Amino acid sequence: MKRPSPFAIALVTAPDMKTARMLAKAALEKRLVACGNLVPKIESHYWWNGKIEKSAEVLIVFKTTRKQIAALEKLVLEKHPYDTPEFVVLDINSGTKRYLQWIQSSTA
Repeated sequence: MKRPSPFAIALVTAPDMKTARMLAKAALEKRLVACGNLVPKIESHYWWNGKIEKSAEVLIVFKTTRKQIAALEKLVLEKHPYDTPEFVVLDINSGTKRYLQWIQSSTA
């Protein structure tokens, strides 16, 4: 059985840049992430309350460690304005040694 990766990416969408910046700054200040990339002007299409909806959003791509995921999720849920914010976690299965070491040292 393959051992789980110690590194992860968390995807979070926000309604605007102000919210995305606030979430990224809060996560960085608590050293829960090494980096948060803000990708503006995405258009999301989704089911909500039995209807298909669409909205402009900002995608935040957080680089972190598995060790920090629970605390990062808690922070997002506490500070996010949505009732049900996106919080999707993907394993980082490989990367350059120096980059992964940077993620590790930045979240310690």
